[in-house]
Amino acid sequence: MDWPTLDGAPPRIIAHRGASGPMPEHTLEGYALALEQGADVIEPDLVSSRDAQLVIRHDRDLTRSTDIATRPEFAARRRNGDWWIEDLDLAEIARLRAVQPFPSRDHAYDGRFRIPTFAAALLWAETEARRSGRPVTLYPELKSPGFFTAKGKDPCGRFLSLVRQRNPVRVALWLQCFELEPLLTLRESAEVPVFLLLGRGAPWRRLIARHAGQVDGFGVHKSLLQDVDGSSSGLVDLAHERGCVVHAWTYRDDDLPAGYASPSEELEVAFAMGVDALFCDFPQTAVRLRDGFAERF
Repeated sequence: MDWPTLDGAPPRIIAHRGASGPMPEHTLEGYALALEQGADVIEPDLVSSRDAQLVIRHDRDLTRSTDIATRPEFAARRRNGDWWIEDLDLAEIARLRAVQPFPSRDHAYDGRFRIPTFAAALLWAETEARRSGRPVTLYPELKSPGFFTAKGKDPCGRFLSLVRQRNPVRVALWLQCFELEPLLTLRESAEVPVFLLLGRGAPWRRLIARHAGQVDGFGVHKSLLQDVDGSSSGLVDLAHERGCVVHAWTYRDDDLPAGYASPSEELEVAFAMGVDALFCDFPQTAVRLRDGFAERF
């Protein structure tokens, strides 16, 4: 089957924060499970600690996805109602454990897994590639790099230092961000493909036209793919015409948009549109449905 993706290959399944449906997000154990389930790409989110280390968390606020609120030794570190990554050194973060942030999901693994650094994820990916004989692709997102740079953390410099130490044959990297300047800098210096993120309601026609020659593709909120009547918005076609891929986020088995009765209905719309990669909390579901979709044609 020739897929309607830019390169004609099957769409890649990106494990969104790892296998973050069945396990706490952003743990090495969740990343390993995602690979076992057939995911093509693992997505770490990168934020900076007080001592300027790149830590893998989706949020600056640690309350949502760690057990910090249960640890009395950190009670005095609460600020404005929350605990912030930039207020803790790496040695302090190492004492925390991950928890499942979605109340309706399985909490059996809460408190069991460490909070990884980007350096640890790169080492894990190298080890996994050696074990399996296949390269591992990591797709980090630089979270709020302008904010952390203003705080004196230099996340781009730290990122560049770490990625230059990897073996690119074993560990492939893509890079995503909502901010354009870090992508332009690191596309050249780190020699990685880069993807500009577009959120819900973004003026995608103007942004694709303006930046298609500067980036390798766009990571878009899935609501941008369809018009209000459910028809294709034309975003994928426009990006492909400009030589750019489209990665859509986020597909969740347990949080379907209005109008969809099952994950298969939602995912098959994206497959048919030619979306090049999909961010999925439950990668096993997406892999199974992608393979089944191909078998029908």
